[in-house]
Amino acid sequence: MPSNARKKFPDATRSRAARPALLLDWYDRHRRRLPWRAAAGERPDPYRVWLSEIMLQQTGVKTVGPYFEKFLARWPDVSALGQAPLDDVLRMWAGLGYYSRARNLHACAVAVLRDHGGVFPDTAEGLRTLPGIGPYTAAAIAAIAFQRHVMPVDGNIERVVSRLFAVEEELPQAKPRIQELAATLLDDSCAGDEKSRAGDEKSRAGDSAQALMDLGSSICTPKKPACALCPLNADCTARLCGSQETFPRKAPKKSGALRRGAAFVVSRGDELLLRSRPDKGLLGGMTEVPGSEWLAGQEDEAALTQAPALSGKVRWHRKAGVVTHVFTHFLLELLIYTTSVPARTRAPRGMRWVPIAALEDEALPNVMRKAIARGLGE
Repeated sequence: MPSNARKKFPDATRSRAARPALLLDWYDRHRRRLPWRAAAGERPDPYRVWLSEIMLQQTGVKTVGPYFEKFLARWPDVSALGQAPLDDVLRMWAGLGYYSRARNLHACAVAVLRDHGGVFPDTAEGLRTLPGIGPYTAAAIAAIAFQRHVMPVDGNIERVVSRLFAVEEELPQAKPRIQELAATLLDDSCAGDEKSRAGDEKSRAGDSAQALMDLGSSICTPKKPACALCPLNADCTARLCGSQETFPRKAPKKSGALRRGAAFVVSRGDELLLRSRPDKGLLGGMTEVPGSEWLAGQEDEAALTQAPALSGKVRWHRKAGVVTHVFTHFLLELLIYTTSVPARTRAPRGMRWVPIAALEDEALPNVMRKAIARGLGE
């Protein structure tokens, strides 16, 4: 730290020791009201915490809110969700993206019901034995739902900590160091994961974690952070150097190769031809219109040869333009071909006719909804 910074902040050591208390004091006054978050003084519901954490993976709070409410209304506890058919869960999840989360969500509910009597394990170690729960999600549930002395580190916390301590190492290599530093911001009134009892009212580990999440979301934002309002601004190293927006340090992103394919929108009166994708793999178990493989450098003619085998003479009409969709590791471009068939045309093997009016009840991912909209549009 520069010498002038030391002069400006002579009580930096004391400030660092006070960080957890400063953070909690700020949180008590400014905490966000979220449908899955317990109010001050209320005991968190592990089911709500778990459900929200799975939904919030790779997805923003505003998008998750309505889905969380729908799931909670349909399946109010883990036992209800564990007894639900997977197809129903996939239908309810449709549009939220990253569909492996829905399959893992259902598998986890089944495991909690079958192996744990409908009660979630109350430690990070126990939670990690469940399907779909990795290190971050286990730590988040353990801290927020059970007050275990562990710190989950999401993107918001990563940003706050990397700025506060000016972590120069690039992500993802910096993650272990950021995790270590983030733990120093935990409320230490009941330190030690195994020493603390689940639900110990003396611990505010969950509030510490949620305070950092809220701080990153509302004040320590990626661009133009409101440092003057931050409870930890007195000794934030990045702020002292005026380099807040350069943290966290990140290695250049590697973009995946463009993949191309075709989607075939086949109508039979007021019905549409659909099929289900294989259970494993990208968009596993979801509903789609028939389509070609998605391959890098695929020619249009090659994609058209993979059209569904329909009886009688079929004339395909190619829609103008393409439908684009961004997946985590690649960009997809889909050509859209349409055709109409006679009323008695049978669905090819593995496919089915579904009323267009009932499409909302199908587990259609966003990319397929876009393809259908283009295919049925003028």
